[in-house]
Amino acid sequence: MRRSQAVRLITASRHALAQSGDAPAVMAEAWQAQALAQAIGSRLALSGPLELRVQALGLSELAGRSCGVLDRPDIDTECLRAAQLTELGDAREMLLGLAALLGEVGIALVGVACATDEEGTYWQCMEAIDAADESRDRVLEMLRQLAAHDQGAVKRGSAAG
Repeated sequence: MRRSQAVRLITASRHALAQSGDAPAVMAEAWQAQALAQAIGSRLALSGPLELRVQALGLSELAGRSCGVLDRPDIDTECLRAAQLTELGDAREMLLGLAALLGEVGIALVGVACATDEEGTYWQCMEAIDAADESRDRVLEMLRQLAAHDQGAVKRGSAAG
């Protein structure tokens, strides 16, 4: 089975986050993850499953605000993973990966916050941790909605049979 572009970008983000060593690299990857969450939310809101569109719009808005918490990394547009997103693929697989990525972002930012002596970096990390948690909560809610929708479809299908 071919993995969707969204899942490949999420996987690339998870790998880049795991490979980032210093605080600026971790914070840049956290920004990239939120930008990717914003792009995924926008696409889901426009063309995703109907039951996810309201939550997806909320994710897009929340992740967009979350990008504002962190300094935008100095990267070329072609290196911006969110700008590479053209297709989503399976919503469940994509959302599971995005939830994992956002959880890993929060953990990585905790490490940066604990290791820094700079008050500004500490508070930026604290805000970004909260933002990653809120985005992850929104993604988990979308996964619950998908599961509830699928369960309802199974019940309707067995009742019709």
